[in-house]
Amino acid sequence: MTDDGQRPAGAPRDSAVALVRGYVARDTVAVGQALTTLNETGQADAYRVLGALFQSTINVVEATDRRLEICRLVRLADGLASAAPPHYEFTLTEAVRSWARGDLAEVWRLNAANPVGAMHITAVFIAVLGLTLWDRETFLNVLATYEQITHTHLPAPQTGSAAYQPPSAASSMPFTGGADGYYAYG
Repeated sequence: MTDDGQRPAGAPRDSAVALVRGYVARDTVAVGQALTTLNETGQADAYRVLGALFQSTINVVEATDRRLEICRLVRLADGLASAAPPHYEFTLTEAVRSWARGDLAEVWRLNAANPVGAMHITAVFIAVLGLTLWDRETFLNVLATYEQITHTHLPAPQTGSAAYQPPSAASSMPFTGGADGYYAYG
């Protein structure tokens, strides 16, 4: 904390990565504390970081051309959602199920309902994809590297009601589910 009670500029970015790391570890305390001191501007900054991390993870999925089994993704998300604060756990599992059905409008609605909830949803999506791509230790190393990258200059966050623009991450998932039960991009 600075003398005026504000968190340092890098703190929202650190909080975003800490939230994902908390879900990866299924650490309810870490998840619960990751975003607690962020004001509206800090939330917008953290959400942008989560959106960028989500897009980076999507890019790796696309580059590997891996077929990700939807049932496995949903089961993993359910397990990770148990680390969420109780008032977000149902929303997280509902967002993942909506996404698995290809109902991006519902994912959008759930994201738009609450900015902090949108960050939790995005963090779970990142954690699920990351743990599916890599083992836990490797993914934690990826997050550490990403955290270092986020300490480079980001554009100044907007202030006011325009600062939060849901959902940059979940809506960028061009789901093409398919009858074979695998997740594919198209």
